[in-house]
Amino acid sequence: MARFKIPDGWVMQAYRYALDPTPAQERSLASHAGAARFARNHMLRLVKAVLDQRAAERSYGVAEADLTPGLGWSLPALRRVWNARKNSAAPWWKENSKEAYNTGLDSLARSLEAWSKSRGGRRAGRPVGFPRFHTKRARASVRFTTGPIRLEPDRHHVTLPKLGRIRTHESTRKLGLRIESATARVLSATVARDSDGRWYASFQTLVQRTTTRPAHAGIRHAVVGVDVGVKDLLVVATPDGAEVERVPAPRSLARAQVRLRALQRKASRQQAPYDPQSKQKRLPSKRWRRTQALIGKAHARAASIRRDTVQKATTRLAQQVLVITVETLNVSGMRTAGGARKRGLNRALADAALAQVRRMLAYKTIWYGSRLVEADRWYPSSKTCSGCGSRKPRLLLAERSYVCEHCGLVIDRDLNAAINLARLGEAHTLSERSPAGSGPVAGRGATQETEPAPAGDAAGCETSTPPQHPLDQTGTASPQGEAA
Repeated sequence: MARFKIPDGWVMQAYRYALDPTPAQERSLASHAGAARFARNHMLRLVKAVLDQRAAERSYGVAEADLTPGLGWSLPALRRVWNARKNSAAPWWKENSKEAYNTGLDSLARSLEAWSKSRGGRRAGRPVGFPRFHTKRARASVRFTTGPIRLEPDRHHVTLPKLGRIRTHESTRKLGLRIESATARVLSATVARDSDGRWYASFQTLVQRTTTRPAHAGIRHAVVGVDVGVKDLLVVATPDGAEVERVPAPRSLARAQVRLRALQRKASRQQAPYDPQSKQKRLPSKRWRRTQALIGKAHARAASIRRDTVQKATTRLAQQVLVITVETLNVSGMRTAGGARKRGLNRALADAALAQVRRMLAYKTIWYGSRLVEADRWYPSSKTCSGCGSRKPRLLLAERSYVCEHCGLVIDRDLNAAINLARLGEAHTLSERSPAGSGPVAGRGATQETEPAPAGDAAGCETSTPPQHPLDQTGTASPQGEAA
């Protein structure tokens, strides 16, 4: 599938706005999300039936040429089959936009492609299982790529296909001004319901940006190293050993545990949709639904606090530092099973959002003209002494202070790791003059205990065809054909 080539001087950027829909619009949004789920589940059921039929025929000795014709897994193939079956399978399909069904089919096509590549050894990372059916408790979302997608001039309304004019909870002035000045183009809009029950509209846009720093942000340091952790989210240090900044982890999920435990105990005494005794489904009570809404709001608030802390810290670093060195952590590999202590560690890792730091710095350094140097995953930043350079063969997680056996240096282990990362970034800067966003570099004394998985394609491969046609003066995508 051809990829969308971003013009020079333009970057992909998303704008997210909370919506204030009317009750009728909220029902319509839920209907669109349900339609996407129905289309995905319907076609997945058909794909499974065809695969089972072909497997049964092979067991009977039927030749490959005489097997039941296979079903294409690409988005155009799934859409052709859906269009032929939708009148009988979903006679109500005209109530929703065609983009709702395209969203479900696109999700299924991506899942089948990921499973096929993982099964054939053409996908890095953990094995991907066969796609599953989506339930009503899955995240409700729908993506619009064609039709009227625009921001209204009053800065407090957005217009989406079939849904019409929806009020936003906050002003859309920032994106609206960019569209009016022809420095931003709307490619698509995704409407999704968060865990707190609120609907959000995310606009995927192409934005023309100049690599400049804000006037209020001065250059404080040339090179810094950033060590991320569970106790302290960020520990920033310079190559000469000075600690620049220490950002404590927000621990918003840990602080919400008292309320969450009380709400979970309350929900356990109410009528849930599943009866543990009879092991049958049942209609949940209204009180159980209200309690679940409160649980979702508690989780959404914890996520918002965590996201706000990481956003502010990474923006400050990208604006005030020229070269930033971070580790390439395998955060998913840190989560293990086994006992209450491991459960606490897994919860702390999820609460810290360690992987978000490098992801945000990757694009913010490009925005503000900084450089991001990513240390190799096997670089021993914590095991190396920042004083004499000796390396410890073993360093326990409980050892919060680094004690060097050679020079006798006693230093905080996070600060020690940040200093080593800063010196690695300084050495890399002197040896290579590369543009912003450079890839991983191997550190001195790096050890590789196991063979690392090959790096995947960070850009990904879009299943749906990206819009390659010109956009109109309002910055919205023009129609791409007839209804599916």
